[in-house]
Amino acid sequence: MTIDTAAVAAFQFQGQDIPWLIDHWATNRPEHPFLVWEPRDGSDATWTYAEFAEATRSMAAGLVARGVKVGDRVLIHADNCPDAVIAWYACARVGATAVTTNTRSVAAEVNYFITHTHCVGAITQPQYAAVIAEAGPDLGWVVLTKDDSGNAPAEGTGSGFDSIDTLYGDASSFESRPADPMAPVGILFTSGTTSKPKAVVHSHGNALWAAKVNPTNIDLRSEDVYLAYLPFFHVNTQSWAIWSILGVGGTVVLQPKFSASRFWEVIAKHSVTHISLIPFVFKAIAADPIPEHTVRIGVFGLIMPELDAWLGMRVIAAYGMTELVTHCIHSNPFETYPRLAMGKVSPGYEWMIVNHETGTLAEVGEMGELHIRGTRGIQVFLEYFDNEEANAKAFTEDGWVRTGDVVRLLEDGNIVYCDRDKDALKVGGENVSAREVEDTVRTVPGVADVAVVAKSHEMLDMVAVAFVISGLPESEREAQASQIIDTCKANLADFKVPRAVYFVDEFPTALLDKVAKNELRVMADAMPAV
Repeated sequence: MTIDTAAVAAFQFQGQDIPWLIDHWATNRPEHPFLVWEPRDGSDATWTYAEFAEATRSMAAGLVARGVKVGDRVLIHADNCPDAVIAWYACARVGATAVTTNTRSVAAEVNYFITHTHCVGAITQPQYAAVIAEAGPDLGWVVLTKDDSGNAPAEGTGSGFDSIDTLYGDASSFESRPADPMAPVGILFTSGTTSKPKAVVHSHGNALWAAKVNPTNIDLRSEDVYLAYLPFFHVNTQSWAIWSILGVGGTVVLQPKFSASRFWEVIAKHSVTHISLIPFVFKAIAADPIPEHTVRIGVFGLIMPELDAWLGMRVIAAYGMTELVTHCIHSNPFETYPRLAMGKVSPGYEWMIVNHETGTLAEVGEMGELHIRGTRGIQVFLEYFDNEEANAKAFTEDGWVRTGDVVRLLEDGNIVYCDRDKDALKVGGENVSAREVEDTVRTVPGVADVAVVAKSHEMLDMVAVAFVISGLPESEREAQASQIIDTCKANLADFKVPRAVYFVDEFPTALLDKVAKNELRVMADAMPAV
């Protein structure tokens, strides 16, 4: 007997979806805080599980009154704020899909988001009302939050639009729908430097999977508190933070954005136990001593024991991407790892490294593309919305997701991250990982950030050059450049050493704030020959 694979996938979470999960905690931990809003002025607000469930039912009723139905898509274009989170989960109750988008996007980009996914309405903030009006003239409705993530709106912004208050209806009138774990629930757009962003569709099953496995991955418990400051339109806050918390009935503290001046203050105020770490955080807090704190776990991308010692917390390595839902590779406290390793594949996923040239499994020491396999709509994303060409490129015929990330296999089965495929360099026939060079440059004092790219070369075709954001005065940068080159010469093969160091105040960025290395390559080629 053969049973349909889609039916088997749905059976993994039979009778469950995101509304079921919210209501589970509202029943079993009704008074426990779920969402804590921590705006810039410190005037925090809290929603218990019972209150959050009621708020999402109320907004779901309002969405239905606006004509939103199962299968519709609703744009949420806002910086971190409680209304955005409530709206996302209200859409889940209705059976609609929330489309969360980067607020740094210009109107033309937002128009693409709206038209590509066929959004029926939008929830935004006064500061973005003009952008939405220009980008979505055919939207059925637009409502605005009362403020801009805790800040009073600028005078004259948002006039002529309904308040989000009009989107809250009678919670008791909302009729729940049958649970469908494989139904779409959210769309996040991936960044792209050479093509338009792709709309990654997550299902209810993806969220339930993350809630099930994330807590084990990062040692999260029911009384723990996750501080979320990365944008809600990123998978880190949606999955790594909030879906993890929903797996244990814990608490998430949401900030409008990262605040260096309030970092330790907010951690102390809410007894934060978990936080996602990015290089920017290290730069922002490096100047001051690390105080005593409550953080037990920091989630980062690599094994770096010196971070544990410096920050006074256990730093867990975790790798993932929007398409892979959550940390499909991570470290655990029971094993030891080489420095800069990524950890091991997480239970529930399969992995392999494919040699580009041979199309076979990579041998020890070889670089190749990381492939990850899981069930679509459970461990890995459901699809790219309305983009069969992208789906065909992302998925192999036997279900592997091509990540586009180049890694190297070590003898003991560990993985070392090398680079994104499109950013890998080939100098005189030798493969060079820009990431490896960048990690070396970051060890030089005063380097705030670095991006290594290829510069055209007459003999070698290309060579590596480094764009550096320096934390030192301009008068010291020539010496710093020499130290960067000397450090690379001491730690890397000669073909990996940057031929030049260029200082910039900031990097050009692509959508979702990732470094636009294609633009840096153009800048590098405009510089004198090296």
